[in-house]
Amino acid sequence: MTVRVLIADDHPVVRAEITALLGTDPDIEIVATAATPAQALAAASTIDVDLILLDLQFSNDPRAPSGADVTRKVRSQPNAPEVLILTNYETDADILAAVEAGAIGYLLKDARAEELLSAIHRAAGGEGALAPAVETRLRDRTRSPQTSLTARELDVLEASANGLSNARIAESLVISQATVKTHLSHIYTKLGVTSRSAAVARARENGLIR
Repeated sequence: MTVRVLIADDHPVVRAEITALLGTDPDIEIVATAATPAQALAAASTIDVDLILLDLQFSNDPRAPSGADVTRKVRSQPNAPEVLILTNYETDADILAAVEAGAIGYLLKDARAEELLSAIHRAAGGEGALAPAVETRLRDRTRSPQTSLTARELDVLEASANGLSNARIAESLVISQATVKTHLSHIYTKLGVTSRSAAVARARENGLIR
């Protein structure tokens, strides 16, 4: 399957380097690039995109929209593309802001080429894609009772722990299978895991579910 990607970064050199790298993968098509949050949102609303590769900070002005703001707006739309953050920032606040906004993955710009390409395909398929350092930070946070899974995410996680399929979860919660998939993706990212079984194990380990 060809993954249609929108690259959003305010640095022209970075956009050019990412474009060149993604061009080496025949299963990735770059459908647009954006240098500002406004351009990214406009492109996402008018072009058929599977995944947005998004920087976290577009300006030194703290009042300017961030990548997390863009992510939240994009993910609030029907049939929204997945968002994979690619940034230099790795504080807990930055990571949590992106994850809670709906990003399915979070990579650092020093990631190896093969790591980035693999993450794009995984994220486009609805799997979590986290840099090792980010995964460690999220894992550490899940040991705290403040782990921020929503009530609906906990419902989906409990159902998964009980062995229900996506179809059964959707039926029992009166939501679509696509919504179940989205909830699972967010759960994986927040818990710092990449699979259903790992999410259930991590949640039980930290007392989030029984």
